[in-house]
Amino acid sequence: MPVYNFKQMAPVPSASDLVDIVLTRTQRRTPTVVHPGFKISRIRSFYMRKIKFTQQTISERLTAMLTDFPRLSDIHPFYSDLCNTLYDRDHYKLALGQINTAKTLVDAVARDMIRMVKYGDSLYRCKCLKRAALGRMCTILKRQKASLSYLEEVRKHMSRLPALDPNTRTLLMCGLPNVGKSSFMNKITRANVDVQPYAFTTKSLFVGHTDYKYLRWQVIDTPGILDHSLEQRNTIEMQAITALAHLTCSVLYFMDISEQCGYTIEQQCNLFRSIQPLFANKQLVVVINKIDQQPWETLEADKKRMIEELVKESGPNTTMLTMSNVSEEGVSQVKNQACDKLLAARVDSRVSGNKVDSVMNRLQVVYPTARDGITREAFIPDSVLKEREEGEKKSKKKKSRVGYAPTVDDGEEEDDTPSESEDEEMDGAATAGGTRKKTARELMWENGGPGVWAPDYREQYDLADPEWRFDAIPQILDGKNIADYVDPDIEEKLRLLEEEEEQLQAEYEAANMEGMDDDDSLDEMEKAAVTEIRDRIKIARTYKERPGGRNRPILPREVRGRAKDCHDTDAKLDAKAIEKRMEKYGVDVSQMLERGRKRERDDPRVRRRNTEREADKETDDSSDEEMKDSGRGISKGAAKRAKKERDQSVKRERSQARSHSKPREPSQMGLKDEAMAKVAKKVEGLGQKRWHGGSGEGDQRKAVHLVKWMNTGKKRNGTHYCR
Repeated sequence: MPVYNFKQMAPVPSASDLVDIVLTRTQRRTPTVVHPGFKISRIRSFYMRKIKFTQQTISERLTAMLTDFPRLSDIHPFYSDLCNTLYDRDHYKLALGQINTAKTLVDAVARDMIRMVKYGDSLYRCKCLKRAALGRMCTILKRQKASLSYLEEVRKHMSRLPALDPNTRTLLMCGLPNVGKSSFMNKITRANVDVQPYAFTTKSLFVGHTDYKYLRWQVIDTPGILDHSLEQRNTIEMQAITALAHLTCSVLYFMDISEQCGYTIEQQCNLFRSIQPLFANKQLVVVINKIDQQPWETLEADKKRMIEELVKESGPNTTMLTMSNVSEEGVSQVKNQACDKLLAARVDSRVSGNKVDSVMNRLQVVYPTARDGITREAFIPDSVLKEREEGEKKSKKKKSRVGYAPTVDDGEEEDDTPSESEDEEMDGAATAGGTRKKTARELMWENGGPGVWAPDYREQYDLADPEWRFDAIPQILDGKNIADYVDPDIEEKLRLLEEEEEQLQAEYEAANMEGMDDDDSLDEMEKAAVTEIRDRIKIARTYKERPGGRNRPILPREVRGRAKDCHDTDAKLDAKAIEKRMEKYGVDVSQMLERGRKRERDDPRVRRRNTEREADKETDDSSDEEMKDSGRGISKGAAKRAKKERDQSVKRERSQARSHSKPREPSQMGLKDEAMAKVAKKVEGLGQKRWHGGSGEGDQRKAVHLVKWMNTGKKRNGTHYCR
């Protein structure tokens, strides 16, 4: 797993974008409405909040940038030198330092301007100070345009760096350009590095992974290195030099003995000697590549001797191997040899370290010593030896098939499996020797098979008295056994009570029928009517006695207060409809209807309604008389408008009378005089002065403003364009 993941770094906005982000967030997250009539303390806090929020937003953004970018002194030396090679350490530190300085300046500006706003004596001065503070902060951000652009480019490039772990098992390939490094990496890893027949196809570090001995190995392909001084090497070559200098790995130095790469063997040996100091304390494998083009055996003697001397000079940690990427000859051997050398070196370094002593002090190895010279062999009892001999003589033990379902393998094991007759013989032999107990499987098949029969586990209960096993388990409620309160004859007693109740009910109904049927002079129609009435009475009694019926109002609320249509004869509450319905049940409702009519006549609302109708009628008559008296002095339209105005005035007076029904005199309101009434009204207004859903300065109101360019300038008569 890589130690550093630069892909999680957040993008760095440009200076203008950062200003827009800060000001937009300040506008959205802070109040926007303030008036000169507010208290001066409220106005000051309004603008101080704006300044403080802007400063906090800028500080959060710049702090996030400084946190995301790594500090070169805190990361691995490989990444530190790689950043120095790619981005220039001084330029990188200078850009981050300018961002940190800008953050400090913004904090200082906000602190000074907030101190000045505290002494602002008007809305105008506080607003001017706020504009000055925000303007100075934005100016500081705009001056960081170059640093922000540079850091964004660095972030983009760092996010594309390979995610390699400097501390894991690593194979590093190096050498001159076009000697077969990328081809070898494509062979042993799942990477797909571009391979072309010209130099410097690989311009940066590429990372692949392979498996060896159930371990994950990291393989790094470096750009080609040319043989010249360190100062003359470019950025592409310095990436390989940095990896060689700082990574603990097994180095594979590739050499092209066919010289198709464009460099002679002598030049390749000179490059090896120039970078040999970077191979110190590393396991080195000199890979002789492209043996399909130039076999090692047919190589010229002086060139072969030059390479062998080079390997001897480099020390005991150097091994030479031959391979070919085209024919894949020796590819696996090179990989295995490099991995084995690195594993052995890592084990030796750990054993020679200081940590091994602390571990070895806690380990103790015990070697057993002989107490005498007697040889003690393994002891096997005679019974076991006898059973072994008998087992060899006997065939495979046969098993009974009773209770087992047939399987697919029964046909193959027909000879070894006992037949049903043999099962019967086995059962008979067991029965003859003594009483044989059936197994649970046999009982299951006798009683219907799986899913139908289940064993009774109560037989396995271990109780003091075995007779208790099949007793019913008592049910306990509130610490008492329910069985102690159950009458065993309760069912029989309940049946007798129900029969007695049915008999009494039948006798009661028979007695009622006898009392009502004294008059035998009724004909068939009358008897049918009587039967219907009795059924309806029974239904009404049942409906009345049903649960919840007593809690309901006599009339539904939606019907009780609603005006009835007097022309609807089928309405439920019409007098004639009520009388017609109740006659079906044989109930006289004349007195009830008369009582309802009297109550309606005494209703004050009805009396007022009748009085108003009479007044309207008199008004209409008087208006008609006035129109007749005026003769032809007024038109019909004017007369209609006058009548309409009189009707509206009457309605207005009635509505005012209803709305002004509240007592207006102080004594009627429980107050002493008019002065006390005024005080009470004032206190009531102060109590209602609180916020009741209205808008405040925190609400984002977007009022309709007049567009200036559409409402200024010369306005002439005639045709003109608004723009």
